[in-house]
Amino acid sequence: MNKVALVLLLVAVLGAMAWWLVFDDSYDWRLPHDYPLPAVTADNPMSDVKVELGRWLFYDTRLSGNETMSCASCHIQVLAFTDGRARSVGSTGDLHPRSSMSLVNVAYASRLTWANPLLDHIEDQALIPLLGDDPVEMGLGGQESKFAELLRAEPRYEVLTRKAFPRDEDPYSLLNGVRAISAFVRSIVSYESPYDRYLAGDDLALDEAALRGMELFFAERLECFHCHGGFNFTDSTTHANSNVDQVGYHNTGLYNLHGDGSYPGDNTGLYDMTGKRRDMGRFKAPSLRNVAVTAPYMHDGSVQTLEDAIAHYERGGRLIGAGAHAGDGRLSPYKSEFVVGFELSDAERGDLIAFLESLTDESVLTDERFSNPFVD
Repeated sequence: MNKVALVLLLVAVLGAMAWWLVFDDSYDWRLPHDYPLPAVTADNPMSDVKVELGRWLFYDTRLSGNETMSCASCHIQVLAFTDGRARSVGSTGDLHPRSSMSLVNVAYASRLTWANPLLDHIEDQALIPLLGDDPVEMGLGGQESKFAELLRAEPRYEVLTRKAFPRDEDPYSLLNGVRAISAFVRSIVSYESPYDRYLAGDDLALDEAALRGMELFFAERLECFHCHGGFNFTDSTTHANSNVDQVGYHNTGLYNLHGDGSYPGDNTGLYDMTGKRRDMGRFKAPSLRNVAVTAPYMHDGSVQTLEDAIAHYERGGRLIGAGAHAGDGRLSPYKSEFVVGFELSDAERGDLIAFLESLTDESVLTDERFSNPFVD
């Protein structure tokens, strides 16, 4: 069985074991009282000991094939668990076609990654960077037994694994290790940005520029909130009280190769999964929480700054004048109806950036609960 087939088989096994989401009120998420709790896969309830095991595993480079890379290599805490690269690089040097997504509040994501509608559980998604080979990320494919051996042989992991999965006769397995990592990743939730403090009643949390920018952001004139709305600033959201998942994929006019709406061949978005031309260039709208520290932007990191991102939407699509990717994204036949373009004064542009900066939660960037335990 090749590595890709093995990954798909393990995803199917996990999916069969946890095909619904449940409400779990036994774990202290440390959320404001008016925010909904995340939904949790039925076979992987949250616990403090499981989260702690997952934190160690998340930062452990021994889980990569050549022991040079951990989950945290592409998800760095001070960058809101992104890596600051346009496109991530795997343990063997393979260049990933897409940018590393933030893990903050990923517990609320109805779909994972940029453009895979089948990935709705973190447990499923985590297997891909671990075992996948196109591209190689952590490169553990073909060495799956190494994971279980580490859980059993490492004294700290042996104790934590046994406590995290007390009902399992033999808890030392790849799947339980993935469950622990998933629990840790789910625990990275935070709503302590200036914007959140303002909503909680602190009228001084936002300055006048940010308040004006907030008004612009939620106005029909700019259309931002249609794709980046709700409490998590994305239209792909679920939580414990959801009746249905919200899932949104959008073509933002980033490319228009040959004038027919095409995107670069290694990054065609949802089209890669469906083969339907209308899905060309459609990607998930990521959460804008902590967006000021997660540059560069877009699925391929091709937009460098917040100013550049705003200019892209202000124009209504990107113009690439020459080269292999030449084309006017504003004219793409597949562009979202919400990317229509608008005009901003310099002052308004500054106000909008001030609001986006107010979505940064400094605490989540430094919280010891999410930090590298191998660093004393």
